[in-house]
Amino acid sequence: MNKHARSLLLLAAGLVLFYGAWRAWGWPGLAAAGGGLLMWLLLHFTRLMNIMQRAAKQPIGSVGSAVMLNAKLKPGVTLMHVIAMTRALGERLTPEGEQPEQYRWTDGSHSSVTAHFRNGRLVSWDLARPAPEDETAPAPATGAAP
Repeated sequence: MNKHARSLLLLAAGLVLFYGAWRAWGWPGLAAAGGGLLMWLLLHFTRLMNIMQRAAKQPIGSVGSAVMLNAKLKPGVTLMHVIAMTRALGERLTPEGEQPEQYRWTDGSHSSVTAHFRNGRLVSWDLARPAPEDETAPAPATGAAP
């Protein structure tokens, strides 16, 4: 369902709610429906603010574990849901307004997850892990010879 159809559906549901409340209880019903709708909006706004406050305290594009993030992601989740999971804003890789939007989160071991969003919904993601270092190779010499 595209963004415009979802908006129209929500508007129609709101109008049906208000009409039903008016028909059943008159002005008190209309006030109760309006209060309920306002409470729902305030709950979502509060959740959004809490997510953004947590994300503001972390470096952009950081995540505790990219592998765990990769395991938790599911197609169709919103960008806000991914920000809530990572507790950080993603590093934006695409210019403003370009679709699909791409964001990257990187962990301490330089593994990263690049997420692709179309209209704010996750469509795909890629996990990139650094190549393992060769432990059998001798370490480069540092300092002067004795």
